[in-house]
Amino acid sequence: MDVLKRNNVTVTGVGNQAIVFVHGFGCDQHMWRLVAPAFEANYRVVLLDLVGAGQSDHRAYDPTQYNSLTAHAHDVLAVMRALDLHNAILVGHSVSSMIGLLAAIQDPKRIAKLVLVAPSPRYLNDVGYTGGFERADIDELLQAMDSNYLGWAGAITPVIMGHPDRPELAAELNTSFCRTNPAIARHFARVTFLSDNRADLPRLHTPALILQCAQDMLAPMAVGKYLHQHLPNSELVVIETSGHCPHLSAPQATIAAIDEFIGLGAHAPV
Repeated sequence: MDVLKRNNVTVTGVGNQAIVFVHGFGCDQHMWRLVAPAFEANYRVVLLDLVGAGQSDHRAYDPTQYNSLTAHAHDVLAVMRALDLHNAILVGHSVSSMIGLLAAIQDPKRIAKLVLVAPSPRYLNDVGYTGGFERADIDELLQAMDSNYLGWAGAITPVIMGHPDRPELAAELNTSFCRTNPAIARHFARVTFLSDNRADLPRLHTPALILQCAQDMLAPMAVGKYLHQHLPNSELVVIETSGHCPHLSAPQATIAAIDEFIGLGAHAPV
């Protein structure tokens, strides 16, 4: 199948440089609707759905093939090759931060800058490393997904989103989770929460912006600081919002941080 159809790629905007947005777990490209349009005046804006998510070709999701984040990184690069993109900016949320990182390591000429939104190289705590979760926590989470995926989604999305004063945000995230194929979600959750990309960090030489939420249960402040310390060419910006999805809860702050990092502002003259 054509990779652009497989990943449900949409392209808008104008400009010589592209900015590619890649969504996180349980989501799709629609989650960028409050951020991506701000860059259409000066950039070629590329949105996609990871295989198994949104309107992608779910038949292409082979659990054996997608047993690591590397397969998704290959897909992102395949989309960029199909669009003949070079020196693009890649914005990845959550697990797609690491997918973008792996893509940039593999083909650095295609990605000039990385924006890592609420990233984590490892969710499990380890000796000398605070990821936020013990193995028992992750095992319990995965077991809850296996036994009652919809119930799990309803319970976890308010925790992920934060902002109990804005229940509509958690409701939207829950709807997105519930649209996801449960079998694919359970598999991708295991790949996501048990991954460890710490050894990949020194291999990245692409400039990277780390967008850290001030209060994030999934990627606590210690994770953002760890990434900043171990990525050779990185900046750390803390967004004053709770939860794991600043592109939904604080879109203007997210736009401003990206805008400043990429140099030619989204609202600068062409």
